[in-house]
Amino acid sequence: EVQLQASGGGLVQPGGSLRLSCAASGFSFDDYAIGWFRQAPGKEREGVVCRSGDNGDTHYTDSVKGRLTISIDNVHNTMYLQMNSLKPEDTAVYYCNTSPALLIWGQGTLVTVSS
Repeated sequence: EVQLQASGGGLVQPGGSLRLSCAASGFSFDDYAIGWFRQAPGKEREGVVCRSGDNGDTHYTDSVKGRLTISIDNVHNTMYLQMNSLKPEDTAVYYCNTSPALLIWGQGTLVTVSS
């Protein structure tokens, strides 16, 4: 069974950093385009970053460019999202999935940016 599970969220002050993890089972990150998504309170889920499975090319949504970085650890079959210079508007539940999203959504991990 293919599963992707995001973790690592928490409460952080504006300007702070977090690193989210996405653990994969029954799945190889190099076989698919993969991405991080988020859903803020009262808003629709949106794509944050996607990474091509073919060549590793990445595309970030404008609001996170220069602050968030996606990476893959194939040894541990884990994807990461390094989040720096966090802003209150980054508050959301973060998810990982293929891009476009083909898997059932997991529970996600909550990131709260607040002083």
